Amino acid sequence: DSESPPRIIGRRFDDMAGGIEAVAASVSADLVRRLPRQNKKQREGLSLLVATMLDVRSANLMDLSASLPRASERIDMRYQWIARLLGNELVDTDWVMAPFATEVLQRAAAGGKRLVLIIDQSKANDTQQAIVVAVRVGGRSLPIAWRVKETEGAIGFHEQKAALETALALLPAGAKVVLMGDRFYGSPDLIAWCRSKGWDWRLRLKADLLVFEDGGESTVAECFARGERMLSGVELTGKRVATNIGMVHEEGHPEPWFIAMSDTPTTARTFDYGLRWGIEAMFSDFKSRGFGLEDSQLQRTDRMDRLILVMTLALYWAVSTGMWAAEHAALPVEKKRPALLRKRWLAA
Repeated sequence: DSESPPRIIGRRFDDMAGGIEAVAASVSADLVRRLPRQNKKQREGLSLLVATMLDVRSANLMDLSASLPRASERIDMRYQWIARLLGNELVDTDWVMAPFATEVLQRAAAGGKRLVLIIDQSKANDTQQAIVVAVRVGGRSLPIAWRVKETEGAIGFHEQKAALETALALLPAGAKVVLMGDRFYGSPDLIAWCRSKGWDWRLRLKADLLVFEDGGESTVAECFARGERMLSGVELTGKRVATNIGMVHEEGHPEPWFIAMSDTPTTARTFDYGLRWGIEAMFSDFKSRGFGLEDSQLQRTDRMDRLILVMTLALYWAVSTGMWAAEHAALPVEKKRPALLRKRWLAA
């Protein structure tokens, strides 16, 4: 089931690796290759926690403590070990992620393909939200950069920009990028930022956003009500940021899409926005269908930031190992269905 690869690939780890310690050793060796200057204690700690998370399929610290293969028999001491690792300010999330993100970006951009980056926000727990920039790979996406903030509402442009600029620094030279985002991100500030970096965009707009066209002022919804569907060279809000807008209302959908875009608007380009849904599958992996992020019980944003790092490394490791297994160690029943198998792992 491509909707929940950590569960499926986790079973492969059980079969292939023979235990948490063996997986941790493999993850550690990979980190040595990617980050040769990383502190040994940090590397071993991250590797052990990644392997444990893959085994228990949970982000809850008590679940992790119960299975963590440490010498101490007391679960509270293992819990404290995890808490100290997640609270270690020397573990730089962006630095650890950089070689993983760089590799997947290079693969996604191979052959001059345009990178589809997606920005979205997800609830980490009752008090914290995470803004995530991910790259679409197959039918889903993988995280590139994120920022965690203590808030119950939308995360503002300052944090969006920080995550995007982290992703920007990792892009292959000459990469072509289109940024997707829902109506929280269809803002003049973000559109202006994309333009300044040479990125294309497909960003959903709120219906009440002001549009200026040929000296007139109206809202996006009012333009749609007048029968306008493709707007070129309009300006948004009092900031007068220029963009094009495509509008579609697919049958059976409760609301139309109002999509700001860099390209000349067409119906097909407006429907490009549907590629954004790849990040929803990723959030499902993090939460309800996967690791259960909201059950972590963490209150500090720095610890949540590093817990997301552990989850992301687990997801990268699981997906890459699963793809290798599909290619080199398929089960007999899977060998009889190569087309279906390729489709499953390409989606992952």
